[in-house]
Amino acid sequence: MVPGLEFEKPIIELRNKIKELQDFMSTKGIDLSDEVARLTDRLHKLEKDTYGNMSPWERVQLARHMDRPTTLDYIPHLFTDFIEMHGDRLYGDDEAVVAGIAEFHGRPVTIIGEQRGRDTKENLRRNFGMPHPEGYRKALRLMKQAEKFNRPIITFIDTKGAFPGKAAEERGQGEAIARNLFEMAGLRVPIICVVIGEGASGGALAIGVGNRLLMLENSWYSVISPEGAAALLWKDAGQAERAARTMKITAPDLLELGIIDELVPEITGGAHHDPVEQAKRLDHFLVKHLNELSTLTKDELVMQRLEKYRHMGAFEVESDFIK
Repeated sequence: MVPGLEFEKPIIELRNKIKELQDFMSTKGIDLSDEVARLTDRLHKLEKDTYGNMSPWERVQLARHMDRPTTLDYIPHLFTDFIEMHGDRLYGDDEAVVAGIAEFHGRPVTIIGEQRGRDTKENLRRNFGMPHPEGYRKALRLMKQAEKFNRPIITFIDTKGAFPGKAAEERGQGEAIARNLFEMAGLRVPIICVVIGEGASGGALAIGVGNRLLMLENSWYSVISPEGAAALLWKDAGQAERAARTMKITAPDLLELGIIDELVPEITGGAHHDPVEQAKRLDHFLVKHLNELSTLTKDELVMQRLEKYRHMGAFEVESDFIK
C-alpha cells in the first residue's frame, strides 16, 4: 500500500475500514454490501474534499512523496528505444542527471531529466537528485547534439536544487548553470520542460529554459525552497508551511501568474497512485505542444522562447525616467 501523508490519514483509515469489511465478507460469508457501499460513497466525497482543496504545503509534501514517479519511471511509458548517454567530456558523469535519445511517437527526441533515489543507497548514488556541474554540462552536451541533428528536447525537472558542496563550487557550479541558461535561450529546436516533482532554484532553471513549461498538478517551482525562504525571512525553517502559502509556488498559482503554459492534472491522490496512467496523461500534453512547436521555423522557435520570458511578470515604469 502507498504510504500516506499526515493530511491523508482520515482517507487511509476509511480505506482500511472498507478493506476490513470486504475481507470479513469473504471469510465469514456475511453480506455487508450496503455498509461497504455507504463507506465507499463517503470515501469518494472525502477524497474529493481533501485533494480538491489542498494547501500549498500539502502539494509540496505530495511533490516530495517517496513513491512519486521519477524521470526514469516516466521514460519507459512515454518513449521507446531509449539510449542513455553518460559524461560531460570534461570531468565525469553525474547520475543526478539522466540524459539520452529515444523515440516519441516515431520521432527522435533528446531526453534530459533530474533523477533522485527511492532509498538511502540510491539517493547517495544520485546525490539526492541534486546535480553537480558535470551533470549540467552533460545536459548541455546532449542539447547541442540535439540541435545538430534537429531533435526536439524534452526535459524533466525534479530537484531540490543544484548541489551546494565545496567540490561543486570548485568545479564551477554557477558557471555551468549560467552557461545552460544562455545556451538554451538560443537553441534552434523545440524545447519542452516539465516539472514532475520539485523545481528549486538554479538547479531547476538550468534545464528549464524552453518554448513550453508544463507542471504536474502537485509539483512546485520556485527560486528557493519553502524551508530556505522561511530561514531567510523569519530565521526559522520550521515556518516552511507559512512560506509555502505566501510564495505562489504551486502549479495552479504559477498558471494564474502566467509563468507556466499548462497544468497537467494528476491522478486522485497524486501521481504515485498510478504512474502508468499519469504517464498517459502527460503524453497527451507532450504530443499537443510538440505538434504546435513543430510548425515554427528555427528562427521563430528562438524568438518565441525569448518573447515568452521577456513578458513574464508585471512591472511599472516611472514616467519621470522616460524623456
